[in-house]
Amino acid sequence: MEQLSAMDASFLYFETVNAPMHIGSVAIYDQSTVEGGILGFKEILKNYEARLHMARSFRQRIVRVPMSLDHPYWLEDPDFDLEYHVRHIALPKPGDWRQLCIQVARLHARAMDTSRPLWEFTVIEGLDNVEGLPKGSFAVVAKVHHAAIDGVSGAEMTAAIHDLEPDAVPTPPEKPWLPERQPTAVELLSRTSVNNVRQPFKLARVVAESVPALARLGIGLSAGKLKRAGTVPRTRFNGKVSPHRVFDGRSFKLSDIRAIKNAVEGATVNDAIIAIIGGALHKYLSAKNELPKDSLIAMAPISVRPKNQQKAAGNQVSAMALAVRSDIADPLERLVAVFEATTASKEMTNAVGASTLTDYSQFIPSTVAGLAARLYTNLGLANRITPFFNTVITNVPGPQVPLYMTGARLVTQFGLGPILDGMGIIHPIFSYCGEITVSFTSCREMMPDPDFYAQCIQESFDEMVAATKGQHVKTGTAARAGIARDAVPPAEVAAAEAAALKEKLAQKAPKKAATPKRKSASKSNTRTPTKAAAKKTKPADLSAMGESNVTRIEAAE
Repeated sequence: MEQLSAMDASFLYFETVNAPMHIGSVAIYDQSTVEGGILGFKEILKNYEARLHMARSFRQRIVRVPMSLDHPYWLEDPDFDLEYHVRHIALPKPGDWRQLCIQVARLHARAMDTSRPLWEFTVIEGLDNVEGLPKGSFAVVAKVHHAAIDGVSGAEMTAAIHDLEPDAVPTPPEKPWLPERQPTAVELLSRTSVNNVRQPFKLARVVAESVPALARLGIGLSAGKLKRAGTVPRTRFNGKVSPHRVFDGRSFKLSDIRAIKNAVEGATVNDAIIAIIGGALHKYLSAKNELPKDSLIAMAPISVRPKNQQKAAGNQVSAMALAVRSDIADPLERLVAVFEATTASKEMTNAVGASTLTDYSQFIPSTVAGLAARLYTNLGLANRITPFFNTVITNVPGPQVPLYMTGARLVTQFGLGPILDGMGIIHPIFSYCGEITVSFTSCREMMPDPDFYAQCIQESFDEMVAATKGQHVKTGTAARAGIARDAVPPAEVAAAEAAALKEKLAQKAPKKAATPKRKSASKSNTRTPTKAAAKKTKPADLSAMGESNVTRIEAAE
């Protein structure tokens, strides 16, 4: 039995009827790599069942402390039912991209049952008319509560269900699974008493450690050496959200994104992505005659997970505010301005310390947090107070080698994220096999035309490509960029994450004996990586699998 941290528990406290707090993904697979070219749902279910022991989150549910006097605990579910968590549906004909987006949005809008393990996988068949995808492809829409995982700890679940080769089989558990003993109310309250005694001493230590950082922040701001991200303007995305969602996205070659960032000295892949999103927001809000004169402000999660806790569950993140420069129409000028803004934001984060927010979050009283969230929603405060930020931009860097699920090759992957009152749009970024996907989740009332916004993203990218081609702009702050990057975990953390994922994938049993495969019509539609290529995979190719952190796309550069 393990207690949720204050940050993990906050995602439960802040959850409302209109704002479920789960994250997710849309993974699309090509089944032509499966033996025989056809994959049945029963095979997927059987494969998942054989891998439940590989990730703790699969069987863990929350147990609440009586009267919510303390944060809940994780406990293995004695009544775990795999078929409840893995579902199966199909798109009606013609099975196009728009149909998939609508179905994904509906699935993502539904809250999960908190009395069960907090994850759901839905297999969607019938993707027969999606441009760029092999005929017969299928999707797996994943939902995992944010209380259970952040991007880093979510890599454990990703590694559990994927292999580096199509014919790999999982390693069986060392011993049969037996659920934990269920604690009594008296035992839970006893633990609460002990925690309450320890809290004042923990708070004193955190305050003492943060005083120097806060002093540096004050000196830097007063001297003009540090700059705030700017005023957060109010937009259509900063009110009370409805229970309905929209989803869409676009994919780009990583090489094209790199070519964009190379046009500005010191710029990163992150800067290029942020500038593209800033351009898309500029286009969308301009079309609505709602473009603020000030730039929209994004919140970017920053991982503060230490190297010795790479396999730990839960959330260990802080946040950084940055301007997406939606106030600038010219693409190249916007990219330069985004570089300047992200550099300043990283320097601000350095000054205060990336982990400060995480350190103080553990002292939020459980009863107060839940009450505050309900009052914020019930009173409609999101419509009255200045928003904290306009959107979230977060990424999940993935491996640059093909992955397989029950023999089916992972073709592409899009992200899903939570929205809440005051922040009605989120942009998850996924990278995998030389591709970067930019997707968004929003409220249907705030964005009734998600296909138009997706087109805005595409047009912003196209304009950025044209504007940066053959350009090389020198910036005055390029020299400071190297110092600013210290705000994110060092490269060895990414290496540790990559090694952990490879270790997880390598724990699978030896491959099944090769058997002749039936030819499939869909096989000719896509290239399948050879086994030899998979065997030669290096740890670096799996860099930073699963981290929720916009600043970590740099690992792919």
